[in-house]
Amino acid sequence: MIVYERLWKTMDQKNITTYQLINKYHFSKGQIDRLKRNANIEMITINNLCRVLKCRIEDIAEYVEDESV
Repeated sequence: MIVYERLWKTMDQKNITTYQLINKYHFSKGQIDRLKRNANIEMITINNLCRVLKCRIEDIAEYVEDESV
């Protein structure tokens, strides 16, 4: 499963808050909620996060084996 724990660390390092993502960069609250729940998101969201944070995909997401499968 894809998890977004690295996103929160990267945001902290870059001093970007979820408030800024929503209000300055126009991410929806739903997108932020899906990221917090490690739910499915579109690649355009990953692309936009990389653009805003000036980072690589691996700074946002990582694959971890889902033990429930």
